[in-house]
Amino acid sequence: MKSTGFHPWAVIDRLAMSSTAPIHQLPLLYNGQRLDRDEYYRRVELWSAQGRDPRGIERLEGVVYMPAAIRFEQHAEPQGFLIAWLGVYAAATSGVQFGGNATARLDPDNDPEGDAILRIRPEFGGQSRIDRRGYIDGPPELTAEIAGSSTQRDLEVKLEVYRRNGVCEYLVWETIAEELYWFALEDGNYVRLLPDPDGILRSRVFPGLWLDVQALLRGDLATVLSVAQHGVASDAHREFLATLAARRTAAP
Repeated sequence: MKSTGFHPWAVIDRLAMSSTAPIHQLPLLYNGQRLDRDEYYRRVELWSAQGRDPRGIERLEGVVYMPAAIRFEQHAEPQGFLIAWLGVYAAATSGVQFGGNATARLDPDNDPEGDAILRIRPEFGGQSRIDRRGYIDGPPELTAEIAGSSTQRDLEVKLEVYRRNGVCEYLVWETIAEELYWFALEDGNYVRLLPDPDGILRSRVFPGLWLDVQALLRGDLATVLSVAQHGVASDAHREFLATLAARRTAAP
């Protein structure tokens, strides 16, 4: 069949960028939009080139999700707590990286943006890479999400996406119900980790990554970070450092 040269995405692009386009025309990106991977990244980069903030935009099972307005106490502050906690661990652990709001290219239909991420660098045996455009390519070892208005997405859609793609540990802090869920992959399925008798949750993938859950839920950051410091001073963490050093190869 002879091509007509017509492409609906190109029409939408022209309408979205035209100052005279009717207000009912579709924008470059909108909630619920279904895009393939290449078109999604093309539009995100065009969105950024137009001076718009792409943070919070993600694609799950081929569907675009746009960010809602961020509440400080329900999202921004809890996210800061998790990033500070992971930062203590990363500072003491050569071979790992941490950060927030990073897009991970997991499979052809899923490009989620984690609120907080801890990953092992590939030269130390990690399972993800940073691609030429700066995105995470593959599953980071640990991803955390703050769930306020996004609870259904985080505990259903994302949980399945992360499980299927091999994210080893997944944390969801449900800030409205004041509950923290820490899942670990076990035989291809997620099982929920529970605190030890001392009230501390301990990572299976990152030895020495300790979390005082009750301190976190009550907003006691000083205690959270103090427990984190004890974790990185543990024998388990020292052994993990030796393991990482033994794995190290030249950077790919």
